[in-house]
Amino acid sequence: MKTVTVKHIVKRFSLEVLVGHHMLDKILKKTKVRRPGLEFMDKFDFIATEHVQILGKNEINYLHTLTDSECKHRIANIVQYDPPCIIITSNQAEPLGLRQYCTEEHIPVLRTPDSTSEMSAKLDAYVTKEMAPEIAVHGVCVNVAGIGILLRGKSGVGKSETAHTLIGRGHRLIADDIVVLKKLSPQTLLGTHDEKNKEFLALRSIGLLNVVRLYGRAAFQEESRIALDIELTEWKDNALNNELELDTKFKTYMDVPIPHIQIQLQPGRDVAGLIEAAANNWYLQQQGYSAAEEFKKRLESEFDE
Repeated sequence: MKTVTVKHIVKRFSLEVLVGHHMLDKILKKTKVRRPGLEFMDKFDFIATEHVQILGKNEINYLHTLTDSECKHRIANIVQYDPPCIIITSNQAEPLGLRQYCTEEHIPVLRTPDSTSEMSAKLDAYVTKEMAPEIAVHGVCVNVAGIGILLRGKSGVGKSETAHTLIGRGHRLIADDIVVLKKLSPQTLLGTHDEKNKEFLALRSIGLLNVVRLYGRAAFQEESRIALDIELTEWKDNALNNELELDTKFKTYMDVPIPHIQIQLQPGRDVAGLIEAAANNWYLQQQGYSAAEEFKKRLESEFDE
């Protein structure tokens, strides 16, 4: 998990620093921002601490109705919950007493032209992603028709070559060789690159390619939610390769289960086409359709006649 500081969000969202230029190294410990409500009243022990506090139009208008001493008292009720910073939205004028009190208490005060809802949504999404637990796995991550797929297999099995074929068919590369997986929720796994391998694809006998320089921006995507885990393996003559799979198999990463498919390789097989078929079939399953279930029902209906 990466550390996110106030300086990071100032740079990421081009925030104006009103107070605390020398205090921007403060670390964010919570992923969700808060709008003070009860915090403006007397102390409530159950209110969560250490959240970024956002002052929208309602809050600022309220503070503007107070005297300097009353405003300072209300701001004190926020500060006691140890926010890493306070953000004023919609480029509003700071209320009287805010600058002085936050300077004394070492709380950075920032300002943005964005509305409260816009700033809250963007900041929540950014901090959640940056602070998410993550692991690095060996493989290739691609986005096929809007569906994130993690390709795995032994070194030299053909993962990068398959990704190159998919790019040629209009799909997108996320990461090659090292894929960073971020756990955004118990059901959501995000695949991305590690910055060093961004846009690069390594092909044996050819070398390192920059897919954006070769094929344009449409050949690359920064990240994608992982929907399928596909393992490329060597062909096994005695294996049952046409089994009717009714029960989905899963591969688990950081306790997040991902549907798993194994594709055996053989000269002449259109592996990229099989991956496209797997992606489209997964999409249909999300819509409630299963070809295997329909086929099973047809068989049962025939036996019942």
